Amino acid sequence: MTDTPKRLKVVHVTLGLEVGGQERLLVEMARHRDASRFDWAVISLGTRGPLADALEAIGVGVVAMGSPEGFTPLLWSRLSSMFHVEHCDVVHTHDDRPLIYAMPAAWWAGTKRRIHTHHHGQLDQFTWRQRFLLRQAARFAQHFICVSHDSARYMVDQGVSRSIVQTIWNGIDLTRFAYQGPCDNGSVVTVARLSPEKDIATLLRAIPHVVAKMPQARFDIAGDGPCREELRGLARTLNIADHVTFHGTSHDIPAFLCRARLFVLPSLSEGISLTLLEAMARGLPVVATNVGGNPEVVDAGATGLLVPPGDAKALAESIVELLTDMARCQRMGATGRQRVENYFDICKMTARYETLYSEGMP
Repeated sequence: MTDTPKRLKVVHVTLGLEVGGQERLLVEMARHRDASRFDWAVISLGTRGPLADALEAIGVGVVAMGSPEGFTPLLWSRLSSMFHVEHCDVVHTHDDRPLIYAMPAAWWAGTKRRIHTHHHGQLDQFTWRQRFLLRQAARFAQHFICVSHDSARYMVDQGVSRSIVQTIWNGIDLTRFAYQGPCDNGSVVTVARLSPEKDIATLLRAIPHVVAKMPQARFDIAGDGPCREELRGLARTLNIADHVTFHGTSHDIPAFLCRARLFVLPSLSEGISLTLLEAMARGLPVVATNVGGNPEVVDAGATGLLVPPGDAKALAESIVELLTDMARCQRMGATGRQRVENYFDICKMTARYETLYSEGMP
């Protein structure tokens, strides 16, 4: 009688479990994990957040450490003790604060597999001290995963060893985003956190240019964040309140995308945007900025158009170009769906991570 191999204990460490791209991706990975081979748990350095319940509902334990912001030396020893007591086989950190604290702690605890994922693009907003700590912590990782080739090149330039850096593109659950194609009388849709790097302000400044040529154009923006009131004020100042609707956080993104003719992502920086992938999976043509991982997702001219960041006029011209050519929108949407199926499937992405988890394990 053959003994059943023991499941590997995989502990993910994240900053929090709010509703953001990285956190949603973690939940999707958990849904598609091979539970017969891997026993998952998640540690949030901050609070539980709304996604903790979603993880626990699919059999993933969640621990919230409630760690304060700022430099917290005690966190290293707390994490190391947790990893040792739980006999962790794999520690997988997500983004920078978890890397800085949990990756050295995993090494001290003797954890066999240590993997980090950098979910964002470039780090221009970081101080030299933060960059230094990131480089030092990365030395304890066996694999430093970036979600785009652009991000991977940048992290090598920042001093992370080229030998441990590789790219694994993000993926989405294609069964949740069935192909539909652009809606003939649909609106221009954006789904994004209302934060500075998403640059929704440039989209708002583009709207008067669009409306001047297409008075019936409508814009729907889903998402919440620190810039919400500032953006609402800008919409009033631009006299576009009749053309744009702020919907707040959407709890049913597939349904929200159903009303769209076109998807727009005006970010100043980006890793691999899940909302961009979700829109393409739905069969929507896209207009996105030529930054970060966007050019790796959008096949310019075939699945959508790329524009310079911060350029409201160029953004408006591309939006009008597609709104006035429904046949082109349909072709782009169909090609975009095929591209997501080929390269950005959550099952394929999760399988690549699981290969790293089990590498060298008995």
